Amino acid sequence: MKNDSNEKNTGTSPVTESPAERLLRWYDANRRILPWREDPTPYHVWLSEIMLQQTRVEAVRDYYTRFLAALPTIESLAKADEDVYLKLWEGLGYYSRVRNLHKAANQILAEHGGRMPRTYEALLKLAGIGPYTASAIASICYDARIPAVDGNLLRVFARMTGYDGSIKADAAKSAAREYYLTIFPESRCGDMNQALMDLGACICLPAGAPLCGECPWAELCTARSCGLEQELPVVPAKKRRLIEEKTVFLIYYNQKLALRKRPEHGLLAGLYEFPNAPGTLDRDEAVRFARDLGFTALRLQKLPAAKHIFSHREWHMTGWQILADEWEPFAEGSPREHELFLADARQLSDVYSIPSAFGKYQKEIRMDYL
Repeated sequence: MKNDSNEKNTGTSPVTESPAERLLRWYDANRRILPWREDPTPYHVWLSEIMLQQTRVEAVRDYYTRFLAALPTIESLAKADEDVYLKLWEGLGYYSRVRNLHKAANQILAEHGGRMPRTYEALLKLAGIGPYTASAIASICYDARIPAVDGNLLRVFARMTGYDGSIKADAAKSAAREYYLTIFPESRCGDMNQALMDLGACICLPAGAPLCGECPWAELCTARSCGLEQELPVVPAKKRRLIEEKTVFLIYYNQKLALRKRPEHGLLAGLYEFPNAPGTLDRDEAVRFARDLGFTALRLQKLPAAKHIFSHREWHMTGWQILADEWEPFAEGSPREHELFLADARQLSDVYSIPSAFGKYQKEIRMDYL
């Protein structure tokens, strides 16, 4: 974090300073330098907030820059083809986020003349925007006095007040919102929300001991005074994930690689994937699977195991790399006609979005076969 002095800036301040003044003074000296903060137009803030859902800041930086270079305005996003914005999102995960961005961009063009609405209530009506994102945009872009309550703010709230209920419950969100409204300033509301985000992300840490010695609110904190820093917040135990075994295939034919599109509903809806089958297939089963897709296997090579974790399930994968010397596509009019197609190296690089669940197998693609 930025610090202009040689010593850590803890935000120590006179007792006459309000909590908001203490925090904002700390933020001015220590705030994270992030690209969307340096040019906080409504489109930039909206895009960054959607990208940051379920995703680390450092992972978002490059995606944010690349996305804006390709789609610099709300209008360009609204008019973009699906394959374009999905490819820009490739590897970021939770693809419903970018689909909702596209839907909302069209709403903004149709209902708001291409300008992001200014009020919390109007923002909530856009696809993919919930209470947190609407609060963040309204406060950062329009200085609305609304706390943007996310995981960071909930954690800070629980420790500051000694709240011992589950922070996953709706009651915790309501209590946090009421608490912050009692200390929010009348201006710089966007900075206040971002200061709280930085406080939670960099000082009041989610795992391990918080850095209380660097916190501008340390002397105001109930958890610290009671020695409960690592007991709070209370988070319910996560449910066990469903384990699914899969075998993934990289099948090459005529200097192209086999792909298929996933169904339009459900997990990874509408994205492209490598052909795969349930279970762990041995060599003979792999040959039969390829034959069922119309390929005659010339060479087979075992691929390494991989694992991908979703929020409620895990894929445990193994794979086969197959070089085919014959392919008989499904007959025109067959129910499976559109199940499979071949993509060349340029299309794999620039056109088709393959989710990060298959990331390890993407790295196994043999360019000498393409």
